[in-house]
Parts: sequence; C-alpha cells; structure tokens
Amino acid sequence: MSKLEKIAACVGIALVGAAILQELRRPREEREWHGRVAGVVPYEFRRPTLSRIRERVWSPEEERLFNDTVFGVGWTPNLGRVARLVRDRRAASNGARAIA
Repeated sequence: MSKLEKIAACVGIALVGAAILQELRRPREEREWHGRVAGVVPYEFRRPTLSRIRERVWSPEEERLFNDTVFGVGWTPNLGRVARLVRDRRAASNGARAIA
C-alpha cells in the first residue's frame, strides 16, 4: 500500500469513527444514524433502501455529480446525471454535424 493509500485509509477510518461518536453522544432516542461529520462530510448508517439507492445513484434531473453516500461515509456518484450529460453532449454533437 502506498503512502497516499495509507493516508486515505486513515482519513476514512477517522471519519467513520467521528460519525459514530457523533451519533453515540446524542441521547438514544435522538440518534438518526445519518448526517454530516463537522457539517461537511455526509454519513449514512441506516439500512439502504431501494428508494434511497435510486435517489442517490440515479437522479438525472439533479444538478450534482456526487450525492450523499447510500451507506457509509462520503459521496456516491450520480450515474443518472453522468448519463444525461453524455446523452446531451452526443445530441449537441450530432446536431452540429447535421448543420455542417
């Protein structure tokens, strides 16, 4: 494992630990098991649902390329948005060729 990979692994473990600690500091009835570490990095420890997976992984109408993660800490690529951008670029490219 390279030095950069070791650093990334340590940061990831620290973020997971911070998210869990953040939840455990709350009274049991107030724990939600999802939120943001330091108000920045999203975490989600609830059981994934099909609707949440679909909402975060396939949202072509959403402007963001990365949504909050489905499970764990960090972000998930919005593949729906990526597909829409590729499709729009191809359509624009094909339209430009038809005009030329």
